[in-house]
Amino acid sequence: MPWTSPPKDLQLCFTFNMSIRSATPALAAALLFGASTPLAKLLLGNVGPLLLAGLLYLGSGLGLCLLLGLRRLRPRAGEHLRIPRKDLPWLLAAIVFGGVLGPALLMLGLTQTGGASASLLLNVEGVLTAGIAWWVFEENADRKIVLGMVAIVLGGLLLAWEPGGASFSPGALLIVGACLCWAVDNNLTRKVSSNDAMLVAGLKGLLAGVSNTALALMGGAAWPSLPTLGASLLLGFLGYGLSLTLFVLALRTLGTARTGAYFSVAPLFGVGISWVLWPELPGPLFWLAGALMALGVWLHVRERHEHEHTHEPLEHSHRHAHDEHHQHAHDFAWDATQSHTHAHRHEVLTHKHPHYPDIHHRHGHPH
Repeated sequence: MPWTSPPKDLQLCFTFNMSIRSATPALAAALLFGASTPLAKLLLGNVGPLLLAGLLYLGSGLGLCLLLGLRRLRPRAGEHLRIPRKDLPWLLAAIVFGGVLGPALLMLGLTQTGGASASLLLNVEGVLTAGIAWWVFEENADRKIVLGMVAIVLGGLLLAWEPGGASFSPGALLIVGACLCWAVDNNLTRKVSSNDAMLVAGLKGLLAGVSNTALALMGGAAWPSLPTLGASLLLGFLGYGLSLTLFVLALRTLGTARTGAYFSVAPLFGVGISWVLWPELPGPLFWLAGALMALGVWLHVRERHEHEHTHEPLEHSHRHAHDEHHQHAHDFAWDATQSHTHAHRHEVLTHKHPHYPDIHHRHGHPH
C-alpha cells in the first residue's frame, strides 16, 4: 500500500505527537526502575547486595522468557524470535559490560564509599552514555538536547545531594567505572535494538542474573528464604525486565543519548515512591530537582531535527507498518493494514523530514 506524506501544515503537530509517543517508553522504563530501588531496599535486610542484584536480573530473565513462551502460542505474521548472528557479539558485549562488570564494580565501590557519594556519582552514567553516543556514534545533539541533558543531570545531583554527607574515596573510582560500563552497555544495546525488545531484555537478564548469582554464591552468600526469593524475582521482572524491554524500545525510536536522558529521571520517581512507603515532607531540593528534570524533559520533547539525509542499504527485522521507509513485497499472507514482523531490506533513499537517531536514521553528524 503506497504511503503519502502528511500536509505541510500538519507536520509540526505530528512532530510534537511523535515526540510524546517516542518519549513514553523511556519514561515508563524510568518509572519502573525508579520504583524498584526503594522496594529493593525493603529486601536488603534479608539478602546480600550482590546476590540481590543477581536475583533481580534472574527474575527479569525468567519472567520475560515466560512471556516469550506465551507469545509463541499466538505467532504473528512473519515473526521469528531469534537474534541474527551478526548481532550476537554486540549483545554479548553489552551483557558483559552492563550485567557483569557494572554491578561487580558498583558493589566493590559501595564497600568503600558512603551512600550520598555513591548516589551522586551514579548520575555520571547519563553523562557518559550521552558522551559516547555523541562522540563515538555521532548522534546529533542540538542546543535543546544538550541543555535538556544538563538540566536532568543537575536535577539528579540535587536529588541525591546530602549536605556534609558526600566525600571522595578510592571507591568512587570504582563507581565511576561501573557507570562507564553501563554507558557502554547502553550504546552497545542500541546496536541490537531493532531485534525483538523482549527477547533482547530476556537474554540480558538471564545471562547477567546467572553470572551475578553465581559470583555471590561463590563469595559465600546463602540463599534467602522462599518468600524473599519470590519477592526478589518478582521485583526483578517488573523493575528490571519490563523496564529493560521498554528501554530497548526507546533505544529503537530515540537513540541512546535521548533515551539515557529520559531514563535519568528514574531517581525522581524512586524518591517519590520512597515518600509513599516512608512518609516524609519533601524538602526544597526535591522540588528544585523536579523542576529541573521537568525542564529537561520539556526541552527534549520540543526538539525538531530535520535535514536532507540519505539512507544506506540496510537489512534487519522488527515490527513495522508500511510507511515512507517500508515499501517492500511479502512472501506470506498480509492484509496491508496490520503491523507485522519479518526480515526486510531498505534500499537507498534520500529525503527530508523530522526524525530521531532511530534504527532507520543512524547517519553521523559532524561535531
